[in-house]
Amino acid sequence: MSDENRFERQLAERLAALRTAAGWSLDELAAKSGVSRATLSRLERAETSPTATLLSRLARAHGLPLSRLLADAEALPVRLLRAAEQPSWHDQQSGFERRMACPPLAGFATEVIEARLAPGAELVYEEPTVARLEHHLCLLEGSVSLTLQGQTYGLTAGDSISFRVLGRSVFANPGPGPARYLLAMTVPSL
Repeated sequence: MSDENRFERQLAERLAALRTAAGWSLDELAAKSGVSRATLSRLERAETSPTATLLSRLARAHGLPLSRLLADAEALPVRLLRAAEQPSWHDQQSGFERRMACPPLAGFATEVIEARLAPGAELVYEEPTVARLEHHLCLLEGSVSLTLQGQTYGLTAGDSISFRVLGRSVFANPGPGPARYLLAMTVPSL
C-alpha cells in the first residue's frame, strides 16, 4: 500500500471514529457539515479522496482545526512501548508511584497508568484536570478507598469501578499493604 493510500485509509478511519465518538448518524453529520450523506459514507470507507473544502467543513462540524484533523490521521495507528520506555514518576512524600503504561497518543482518547500507593498514602485532587474525564480503575493488589463527590467506595483486589470526575476526588490506601491498580482515563470526546 502506498503512503498516500495509507493516509487516505487512516483519514477515513479518523473521520468515522470522530462521528461515532460524537454519537452522530451520517444524516446528523450531513446536516451539521453541509456534506451529503452519500459523500460522508464514501469518505469513511476510503472510496473517495476528500477535498480541502470537504475536510474544512468536517473539521468545523467537529469543532477541530483542520490541522488537528490531519495530524490525528497521520499519527501511527499502532505504538508499541516496551516497559523500559514507559515514563514513570515517584512522589516520595505521598508514597505514590505512577507508570504511564499507555501514555497519551494523537488520535486516541484513552491513556492507561499503573499506580502504586503505599500504606497510609492519600492523594487529594481538589478538581479534575479535565471536566468529566472518564476513569476505569481495576485494583490489582491491596485495598483502596476512593471518595467521589463526598461518597466513599472501598475496593479490594479484583474490584473495579468506573466513574467520571466531576469535582473533588480522594484516592487513599488504608493498608496494611501496598495497593496497585490500573487506571484507564478517556477524554470526554475527541
